[in-house]
Amino acid sequence: MNFTFRQLQYFRAVADQRNFGRAAQACHVSQPALSVQIKALEEALGGPLFERQARDILLTPLGRDVLDHANQILKAADQLDRFARDRSGGHRSLSIGMIPTVAPYLLPGVLAGLRSGDVSLRVQIREARTGRLLGMLQAGEIDAAVLALPSGGAALHEEPLFEDKFLLAGSQTRLNRLTVSPEALRPVDLKAAQLMLLEDGHCLTDQALEVCGQDRASGQINMGASSLATLSRLVAEGFGLTLMPELAARAEADAVPGLQLLRFSSPQPARTIGLVRRLSTEGDGWFERLSQVIRQVGEDVVAQSRI
Repeated sequence: MNFTFRQLQYFRAVADQRNFGRAAQACHVSQPALSVQIKALEEALGGPLFERQARDILLTPLGRDVLDHANQILKAADQLDRFARDRSGGHRSLSIGMIPTVAPYLLPGVLAGLRSGDVSLRVQIREARTGRLLGMLQAGEIDAAVLALPSGGAALHEEPLFEDKFLLAGSQTRLNRLTVSPEALRPVDLKAAQLMLLEDGHCLTDQALEVCGQDRASGQINMGASSLATLSRLVAEGFGLTLMPELAARAEADAVPGLQLLRFSSPQPARTIGLVRRLSTEGDGWFERLSQVIRQVGEDVVAQSRI
């Protein structure tokens, strides 16, 4: 690199002030020192950056192009400097991914728990389906992901957190039409034409198909809903039945009038929610602390659906 950050700072100051003297004052240097650095920058970049008029300083076409790049470079340098100062002051950041059938129900409690344990921690949440989260995890875009186990990813450490049982959800009229008594009801007793599931790509859909003994080959299963909130409203209006995770049950039942929930007979179908990280990730105990917070919040949420 044939130029320095200081030269870019001086160049931007002249562009802002449109005067070498005022730019020198803003940079707390002498005008000759600033002029020398600007001249060196012009030589490095292969042409004049300013038109030096008697009462004004204008950017040349090259100068306008260079200013755009200089602003980006200086902004990035400033962000890196703030990051370094935050780290030295004890501030840390954590990027967590969550699948859509978990995030709305876990996030409030998890964020509150993390904030109470470490007010300096900066948390970024990315919500995406399992395949996308695994790709982000492998690419280093997130530090950990909350999803249903097994994840199917390679070179990952999977930490089971809590069990999330499935309930049968629908309108009271639909549930009353079941030919099997609630005490003996199993997912495999459900007919394909009765089922409504999330659109393809959600791991919850795969799990629901598996426990119900169905597959995508059945053209009778409606797999068009984009979220559990949408699915809850559809089945509450009598358009079918669905499998509802305990994690979402209380929130969706409170939000959707007419949504009824029914437990299956034992052994009740369930999914395991876990926290996943790269095997190569090193840390100072953050993964264990994060696991503890999510486990406690998850167990508390699913316990509410059993009251």
